[in-house]
Amino acid sequence: MRFDILTIFPDFFSGPLDHGILSRAIATGAVEVYPHDLRAFTHDRHRTVDDRPFGGGEGMVLKPQPIFECVESLAAAGHPIAEKSIRDTARQSVILLSAQGGRFTQAVAHRLTTLEQVVFICGRYEGVDERVNHLLADQELSIGDYVLSGGELAAAVVLDAVVRLLPGVLGHTDSSRYESFGAGDDAADTMTEDGVPRSTHGSGGLLDYPHYTRPADFRGTLIPDVLANGDHAAIRLWRRRQALAKTLHNRPDLLPHAALTDDDREYLADLGYDDWT
Repeated sequence: MRFDILTIFPDFFSGPLDHGILSRAIATGAVEVYPHDLRAFTHDRHRTVDDRPFGGGEGMVLKPQPIFECVESLAAAGHPIAEKSIRDTARQSVILLSAQGGRFTQAVAHRLTTLEQVVFICGRYEGVDERVNHLLADQELSIGDYVLSGGELAAAVVLDAVVRLLPGVLGHTDSSRYESFGAGDDAADTMTEDGVPRSTHGSGGLLDYPHYTRPADFRGTLIPDVLANGDHAAIRLWRRRQALAKTLHNRPDLLPHAALTDDDREYLADLGYDDWT
């Protein structure tokens, strides 16, 4: 899988790409990541990438010309991006990182893993000329309901979330499945023989359960007894209920859309939750 990142700060990515999972994925050839400097596609002595907005207003806007020429230059590297009107979006996608975009979720991350090539356009200043969105980008993505100084941080977040889902990148195939926003489709997907779901499930599902490690007694606080008794069914039930409780506390908005068993619903009702709208 190949990622091309269009930015005015290509050196920004030397940090995220040189460490951890992204670094290993690049080293093993699982992914290719190429930051491109938009200033290299300007044609004036000052390498200008922005200009004042038509109609007035605060801030500056990224010009379309450097962005379009940068995308068009990918053909010389043997990875051309087709024009938007004929682009095969099952193979490649151009994504504009923008505060005005749709929300990036684990479900979107999974969908992006099916592509061969993704181009990220990192917005900056007051925004990007809308013709980039209209004529070039397949979608706008936002990583949250807040405004960043630029799309570089957002691109790094999306890149990390997608790459860790690719086959062979994580150490265990289930590492990206049984976690918050895991990939299962419904509660039965993670159900064990004793009828207790193994963990969390489903993009847009429950948050993960709490985790503990050694020592069992840390500064007078003990791990829950159930985790040390060897009863795996009891442990699974405890973890499931802890995931339900944590989701109710931190992200109750996820519950109406999660795949839940009747026992899950009864437990949530015992905790005082009754809003399924």
